[in-house]
Amino acid sequence: MKESGRKQGAASPCAACKLLRRRCAQDCVFAPYFPADEPQKFASVHKVFGASNVNKMLQELPEHQRGDAVSSMVYEANARVRDPVYGCVGAISSLQQQIDVLQAQLALAQAEVVHMRMRQFSSTATNSPENASPSSKHITQSQTRSLFTMDMEANLGESLWSC
Repeated sequence: MKESGRKQGAASPCAACKLLRRRCAQDCVFAPYFPADEPQKFASVHKVFGASNVNKMLQELPEHQRGDAVSSMVYEANARVRDPVYGCVGAISSLQQQIDVLQAQLALAQAEVVHMRMRQFSSTATNSPENASPSSKHITQSQTRSLFTMDMEANLGESLWSC
């Protein structure tokens, strides 16, 4: 396993110190999070946030939170490089639009299923004789209840997805 972002026994500087062209100290704050074999990781973070700001942010955080902070900075920096204006917000907005379109498609499909079941139900109801036995009337009522229940479940599912 790597210790402090460097291979054991080697004095190879971390990606941050290599990019900044400085000597990498044993207690380098960047070394655990920006290993030498991932130079692009620090390059994008440096381009967006600047080395001094990243250094300040990391030093202000407890050590157990620094890894998550670096992951967030790398994600945001890569998003900013791809989309300088919106960054992560642009990606989130795009995904939200996709969710909205897919929810609308799902609602249409569910409505179509209910419509087809109602059509099937009405065709079986019109084929039955007017003087049907009480047991067949019971079946018709239970089928109607079943269609109503399915429609309610579909609407409940939609409302749960819209939260």
